[in-house]
Amino acid sequence: MVVAIKTSSFLALDTELSGLGNRKSLLAESIEDRYKAICHAARSRSILSLGIACYKKLDNKAADTYLVQVYNLTLLCSEEYIIEPQSVQFLVQHGFDFNKQYAHGIPYCKGNNKGGSDDQGVHIRALFTELLRARKPLVLHNGLIDMAFLYQSFYAHLPERLATFTADLSEMFPAGIYDTKYVTEFELRLTASYLEYAYKKCKLDNSRSLTSGGTRPHVHVEFCQYAGHMSTYVDYRVCPAVASAEAQTVICPRFSAFGWCSNGTQCPLSHDTDLIILQDEKGKEDKRKKRKRHREKRRGGGDVAEDSSIFNGAPENKIAHMEVDREETPDGQQKATADPCLESGPLMDSDRNSQRNEGENMKADSKGNRVCEDNTDSVTTATADEDTNTKTNTEDGAESSTGDGGERLGGHSARTDAQKRAEAGTHRAGFDAFMTGYIFAYSCTLVKKEGVGAVEETEAEQSWLPTCLNKVYLSGKAAPLNVVKSTFSKSSKAHMQKMEMVWGGRM
Repeated sequence: MVVAIKTSSFLALDTELSGLGNRKSLLAESIEDRYKAICHAARSRSILSLGIACYKKLDNKAADTYLVQVYNLTLLCSEEYIIEPQSVQFLVQHGFDFNKQYAHGIPYCKGNNKGGSDDQGVHIRALFTELLRARKPLVLHNGLIDMAFLYQSFYAHLPERLATFTADLSEMFPAGIYDTKYVTEFELRLTASYLEYAYKKCKLDNSRSLTSGGTRPHVHVEFCQYAGHMSTYVDYRVCPAVASAEAQTVICPRFSAFGWCSNGTQCPLSHDTDLIILQDEKGKEDKRKKRKRHREKRRGGGDVAEDSSIFNGAPENKIAHMEVDREETPDGQQKATADPCLESGPLMDSDRNSQRNEGENMKADSKGNRVCEDNTDSVTTATADEDTNTKTNTEDGAESSTGDGGERLGGHSARTDAQKRAEAGTHRAGFDAFMTGYIFAYSCTLVKKEGVGAVEETEAEQSWLPTCLNKVYLSGKAAPLNVVKSTFSKSSKAHMQKMEMVWGGRM
């Protein structure tokens, strides 16, 4: 893992959490208040699973090709921590094995260097230190909560002020932090931005680029071939091809917009992300044609410019986060973002959405148990352009809930019990990290090849996304959180001490 981290071009991370606490506080109007709520959650809850996807760009390839190694680590906090029933329920429905966690989870203590021996978390803390020393770009999806939990769990006690926290982060990750939720909302301007939707949309567009003759920008992903005993630690998942949009299945509007639905698997409407994407594309095309007819009739009379809104072509329920009135939603359920996903209960939207039901993945905006984010429907969640299999290295050995010949989740019709059982085993922090990295890799290729007046790269980082550097998505806000060291803020003392250890006194 350390070799993979050190030789990677960028790292994508994802976490599964034991809970997030009060969802309303996590979406408070004041960002400082939100940060306080996140700190409380990180100090009182724990990371149950950590996913790391190492993307290494390969030279001398026609397309942008990456060698990907994905790791899924099951962790066990050695201190007391709160675990929310809804989070547990959601995780169990997605195949998380709590027996395995308590029997073999990697132990760790939170805060500043607690636990002096290897069995008290030195290994995972040392791994995080290696990750910092590697000085690689860090990629997350709706990552503010992830970063707070990583900081509190493996680095130091969280500072009291948000400005101090962002100052520390800017020095911890000098190569930059990228949030793919921000990328999909403000750079790619997708109709929806919850993880599974964004991943599958990028994967579909990438496949189209390949089939068009290879002239359009595209990425290719390769996986390591592990031999001998190493192969027993590899967990395979089949990635089905995208079905056609011919079926007449009615789509669930809430799942379509947020990647989460309170009815879960009991919902009579379709939660098929592939179908949702195809219908969104059709709606977008229909609107373009309609606008064109209007322009021809009115000759530029006040029509809105094409593609001026990131929600063009979106169903009525897919409204911009900043336009949503959080008070309107029942039970404090924040509709406020385009991705529900608070980890624990059914409260938040997809990228930290709480979505507690099986097929949905959410990472609730505030990131609830991100663990759910959007693998929802699928086994498909893990791969590249073709129907290749995705591999995740797990410390717990291979799990065969689907295996090579696993259920291929089909079309848009109602899912069978067998398919649902297959889906239940597909949710992993590692898969979510893979999807996050894939979205980032594809976005970099797309922007670099199609960007106006693209400049030649001088350094590796020039191939990333300069417009999204150190911008972290904030639910319900039109502007991101900038991860920079302000002239009005200082780094925390704990961070300064840590940096001396990490960099050997050289910052």
